Amino acid sequence: MTDQISHTNPFRIDEQTFRQIYLLHWDKVFAVCYNNLKETEVAKGMVQEIFKSLWERKDDLEITTSVERYLLRSAKFKVFEYLRNNKSQKEHTENALSGYCNHTHCTENEIMYNSLKNKVDGLVDTLPCQCRNVYKMSREQGLTNKEIASSLLISERAVEYHISRALTTLKANLTEYLP
Repeated sequence: MTDQISHTNPFRIDEQTFRQIYLLHWDKVFAVCYNNLKETEVAKGMVQEIFKSLWERKDDLEITTSVERYLLRSAKFKVFEYLRNNKSQKEHTENALSGYCNHTHCTENEIMYNSLKNKVDGLVDTLPCQCRNVYKMSREQGLTNKEIASSLLISERAVEYHISRALTTLKANLTEYLP
């Protein structure tokens, strides 16, 4: 298998070629994601999305550089996209809180918010791996059930089950915060 693909010499990715590409480049793609994020699960998810996209687009994709270069560029783009989305979400939360803190009892509310956030984060960390991944993709990354199912190669029904399970666990353990 050649790593160089050009417009003039169409390169077909069959199952065997894809396996070779995956085995040869997985660790390099993971390293790019992990070194930028320092989050193992998120980095693994990104690598899975990149290779899934490569497989799904194999018939239409025209790579004018080496496969390795294409994959590493894809990894850098995924990391950038993730960081941009997280920054946007963080800014939105901070803006909402700053507007809220102009009202009375700001310090008390901030303490309660931080306490609740820490409790939720701790509970999410205790969820089983797949359940935790699905919950974070849904609630923290804002992905739809369909996007999550596609990314994790599970059914939408399984995504619904994991979200329901996570919410049940959270609700059961956060009774002191419920009205």
